[in-house]
Amino acid sequence: MAAFWKSKSEPQPESLILPQHVGIIMDGNGRWAKKRGLPRKAGHTEGARTFRKIARYCSEIGIKYLTVYAFSTENWKRPEDEVGALMKLFDSYLKEAISDFKDDDIVVRFIGDKSSFSPELQALMIENEECSKDRDGMVLNIAMNYGSRDEIVRAVKNICSDVQNGKITEEQISEQLVSDYLYTAGQPDPDLIIRPSGEYRISNFMLWQSAYTEFVIMNKLWPDFQKSDMDEALRIYSQRNRRYGGV
Repeated sequence: MAAFWKSKSEPQPESLILPQHVGIIMDGNGRWAKKRGLPRKAGHTEGARTFRKIARYCSEIGIKYLTVYAFSTENWKRPEDEVGALMKLFDSYLKEAISDFKDDDIVVRFIGDKSSFSPELQALMIENEECSKDRDGMVLNIAMNYGSRDEIVRAVKNICSDVQNGKITEEQISEQLVSDYLYTAGQPDPDLIIRPSGEYRISNFMLWQSAYTEFVIMNKLWPDFQKSDMDEALRIYSQRNRRYGGV
């Protein structure tokens, strides 16, 4: 299927609506590897290549915000060797990204509890954010050690602390204020969340932010995900009638 948004400068068909913010649950790396008789870490390596390709494509076609689910708070429960392989992959990817993305107009942000990662990984995250902070293109949120329930609990604790310290009053607490205490503060809620692999679960991803998000489930494992699949998800989204609880 040919891409229908070739570039930011190319006019977009009136019938197709480009979402501002897209979330992707990058699912199916392990199953992709198992189908090929490969170790699970091979699936994660291939999934990282797909991530790089799709992130660039989203930037090229004019997506303003992209949030990808890279490693959840629950993923620590996986076998020790798989977690270790993921940490090595993150390390090599983040080192490469500093130079690999230097010519891309993409702002990189990491959301989640970074304190659980090694000092070396935390430093690489900071370096990637610093290198990209002055760019004015797509904001790429990489969710690392992220869980939406954990994010909400963290926000509630910080709100309570600020009430106790007199920074805000109880009367000021609103939906918008809660949003302002989340990792995605200042960003629009996702218009569209895509889940490859055919699983019908939200998996603790952006629970607060996705109250009125459109979901597209695709029966394709993440390492096999192509630009044409992104096009198809965007086509499906553009056909949805978003009523936000109204008529």
